[in-house]
Amino acid sequence: MNYETLLCEVKDQVGRVTLNRPEVLHALNAKVFNELEHAFVTMTGDVAVRVILLTGAGEKAFAAGADINELARLDVATGEAKSRRGQEVFRTIETCGKPVLAAINGFALGGGCELAMACTIRVASETAKLGQPEVKLGLIPGYGGTQRLPRLVGQSTALKLLLTGEIIGAAEALRIGLVDEVVPANRLMERCEELAKTMVSMAPLAIAGCMEAVRWGSELGLVAATDVEAEIFGRLCGTADKAEGTKAFLEKRAPVWAGR
Repeated sequence: MNYETLLCEVKDQVGRVTLNRPEVLHALNAKVFNELEHAFVTMTGDVAVRVILLTGAGEKAFAAGADINELARLDVATGEAKSRRGQEVFRTIETCGKPVLAAINGFALGGGCELAMACTIRVASETAKLGQPEVKLGLIPGYGGTQRLPRLVGQSTALKLLLTGEIIGAAEALRIGLVDEVVPANRLMERCEELAKTMVSMAPLAIAGCMEAVRWGSELGLVAATDVEAEIFGRLCGTADKAEGTKAFLEKRAPVWAGR
């Protein structure tokens, strides 16, 4: 499908979704939400896609935040609906069952930072800037930021960022755990593609199982979460990929995954 706000392609089992509104630094509006949802649902259902790479076109921004023109027109009812819609789309990304790598190539502010946090792994360029400056607009993050940020960096660090609206650089984001790696700007896509290639080489059902177990672990208590882990482990023991993986290891050869 041709999108108005995105560029999408699939190559070597990696789907690439690129936000493409450079004139507004890829600000997130209703059209972007609709197209992001469609793109991720499509790639989730495509067996040719094993990993998804999300970024913004150019070097200035991953996504600079929500579209302020849209925000200015919101009232109580439409504001809540807008928040719920963003949460729904970001949850679709977070739970798609395939690794989503955020290549943060500039500003990731407000909704853009929230979008990055909904991804599985965040790799930032040295020039990236991240933050949740919604308090400067008389708002709070509405697309999951008040919930995902404390889970990533801890409650007090999250509150410091939320209550001051501070924008931080890539090095500080790495120190507090908001991003997972920082690389030179000219190596950002290369590094993300290296990570994607490594994940593509692994058993796809095991990749999905790891993500499912970790996700439930963040939402359940330890006992319930380890029950989920045991169920997933057992489920994978009945797959052709587990049989192939153990056989290939014993035969000292590379496995050939069937995804079943």
